[in-house]
Amino acid sequence: METTNSVPPPIDEESTENRGSMWDLDQKLDQPMEEEAGRLKNMYREKKFSSLLVFRLAFQSLGVVYGDLGTSPLYVFYNTFPDGIKESEDVIGALSLIIYSLTLIPLIKYVFVVLRANDNGQGGTFALYSLLCRHAKVNTIPNQHRTDEQLTTYSRHIFHEKSFAAKTKRWLEATALRRNLLLILVLVGTCMVIGDGILTPAISVLSAVGGIKVDHPNMSGDVVIVVSAVVLVGLFSMQHYGTDRVGWLFAPIVLLWFLLIGGIGAFNIWKYDSSVLKAFSPVYIYRYFRRGGWRTLGGIMLSITGTEALFADLAHFPVSAVQLAFTMLVFPCLLLAYTGQAAYIIKNQDHVIDAFYRSIPQSIYWPVFIIATGAAIVASQATISATFSIIKQALALGCFPRVKVVHTSKKFLGQIYIPDINWILMLMCIGVTVGFRNQSQIGNAYGTAVVTVMLVTTFLMILVMLLVWRSHWILVVIFTVLSLIVECTYFSAVLLKIDQGGWVPLVIAVVFFIIMYVWHYGTVKRYEVELHSKVSMAWILGLGPSLGLVRVPGIGLVYTELASGVPHIFSHFITNLPAIHSVVIFVCVKYLPVYTVPQEERFLVKRIGPKEFHMFRCVARYGYKDLHKKDDDFEKKLFENLFLFVRLESMMEGCSDSDEYSLYGQQTVRSGDSQLTENRNMISLNVDSTMTSSGDDGIIPAQASALIAASNFFSSAGQTSYQSELDETEYLKSCRDAGVVHILGNTIVRARRDSKFLKKISIDYIYAFLKRVCRENSVIFHVPHESLLNVGQIFYV
Repeated sequence: METTNSVPPPIDEESTENRGSMWDLDQKLDQPMEEEAGRLKNMYREKKFSSLLVFRLAFQSLGVVYGDLGTSPLYVFYNTFPDGIKESEDVIGALSLIIYSLTLIPLIKYVFVVLRANDNGQGGTFALYSLLCRHAKVNTIPNQHRTDEQLTTYSRHIFHEKSFAAKTKRWLEATALRRNLLLILVLVGTCMVIGDGILTPAISVLSAVGGIKVDHPNMSGDVVIVVSAVVLVGLFSMQHYGTDRVGWLFAPIVLLWFLLIGGIGAFNIWKYDSSVLKAFSPVYIYRYFRRGGWRTLGGIMLSITGTEALFADLAHFPVSAVQLAFTMLVFPCLLLAYTGQAAYIIKNQDHVIDAFYRSIPQSIYWPVFIIATGAAIVASQATISATFSIIKQALALGCFPRVKVVHTSKKFLGQIYIPDINWILMLMCIGVTVGFRNQSQIGNAYGTAVVTVMLVTTFLMILVMLLVWRSHWILVVIFTVLSLIVECTYFSAVLLKIDQGGWVPLVIAVVFFIIMYVWHYGTVKRYEVELHSKVSMAWILGLGPSLGLVRVPGIGLVYTELASGVPHIFSHFITNLPAIHSVVIFVCVKYLPVYTVPQEERFLVKRIGPKEFHMFRCVARYGYKDLHKKDDDFEKKLFENLFLFVRLESMMEGCSDSDEYSLYGQQTVRSGDSQLTENRNMISLNVDSTMTSSGDDGIIPAQASALIAASNFFSSAGQTSYQSELDETEYLKSCRDAGVVHILGNTIVRARRDSKFLKKISIDYIYAFLKRVCRENSVIFHVPHESLLNVGQIFYV
């Protein structure tokens, strides 16, 4: 079943232009779900962690978050001085830069500032973007409604009209160009994080395995490459076990690693040259730059790699655990490690290429080598987990093709595994390792990716500080200046290494950016054509209760991306087939810029048209952390909420003896009946029949007394409404038992003939290819094949 439509420029769903009698009729019969959204009390909050649990999670975070940052001592000095050392004071200057880079970027900027900008525990560039989408209308897919703002997880601030935040908000919303530039900025940061997920395993494992040649200098470099490839295959093959198990496995290794590098560093300071401690004076940074140290910044910047993963991996652990682990263990051990290496290098300048392994006391060389290899594997885990997290966020916000996402922990929903991405990362990582064969060029590529992500985070943080935190402009300026001075300096240095390996992350980023932007562009166009071609309620009413067809037993679930209005696939369906189901439910599944939507608030149900039409709408709302799972039993919960809606609707009708009570779709209630108002505020038409949810994720159970209170209040409403409710409930159940059919629109979007060449390539080839290879909606919703009905359409945009 297929049709072709040429669609004029889209109209906004909230547009009020060209209003007339037909528009008024639609608004009266199919109003937004404002009452259905309810007045839920704020009963969802993050779980409070005990001190013992925070320490346990801080220990676990070592195996997931800090591996990348912790293994940087393996290769920093080698990449800083690849051509050897001319003066010993250069080592002091480089060490001073490392010390203050670690202090300014990971410690001050990220641990104490950026981590506070998490979206209820979620980190990464898309978490910052979701915060901005809630505080300003910058979301490029206009499928949100003001009822979504009533979610208990939809926290945002109201600005004073004359405040600087309000002016910034208006400036950002003023043009589509600025909104698109913001999205492009976020996508660039995301693509660079994916690049990190490819380059980190390559450089970490190659650097660690390269330690074999220190003890066996005549060994062929091919052996190191083969061993590195085998280790990488093993690493990516373990990902399906999940972050929780991997974290417990890796955390002891990383803890031992930090204690070892800290202890070895302290030993080297005592044994070789304690005068390196003068590097804590920033004067040596000035002297270092005077001697031309700017050209070596690309290597020094590798000391702060892994910092971006620290923020992106935040979904796996609470902020307090990550902060505790960094300040109490990671930071002091890194300072000792770099200072000890510098002390060794000053006395052994010709050993700078493999300074880490040569600075290890001979008696513990092999144990440290084994632990270093294990720590390098852990370092890879940090960026792999960060890549999974940020792709899941991009997927939920319509910026990545649909891929399979697996939750690996029942306790922490942020811990996920994406099989397709895992194997793509593995192949590209092995390709980089085999292609470059040395850590110097990989280090140049790595630095380009890292500093770009940091710059993106800084620009997004400026907007967050203005719009979300409403910080004083002086604080914003201080944060911006300090961050940009460091990051722009590093960025200028890595630009010189573009031709020495720095082009790799740029190529990776361009490929993923094209995929993400074209997918998002196609998604927006598809939504716009569905919005423009939706069917008038007047046309539906003109067909009568039978819709001009035979109403056969059963329930038809019509899936649509529209949260209001009748989708075009429905009119196409009933004009091509002679029958329709006795009950029709329009189902809209949409993602919101929130980290999660509690189960109690997930479903909104309302009636469309008169009762005899037996037409309903159900909107299922999800956050970017939420996931459709088979055990969620989507269809069962949908019907539970539908039956609850019918029951509450009958109760409210029974208590009304006049037209003063307008229940669903209007804000007015009889003013004298304060008890009715109070009870209506308590009742949620989107409550799960169990009235509870998993406490493991910090969700506080809903009060079942809400429904009981409503039942008690309406117990004297009369038998007429009860009988009406009973009859309709039985009718719905009999239709459900007769069979449920899932009707999905298979919309094909194509560019018009007069479209520009770039648009034709994007829509007709790239987007079409991505749509073919990504997961179908029927798979995501777990629709049984025998209950599926696809309605094909072709739209030209």
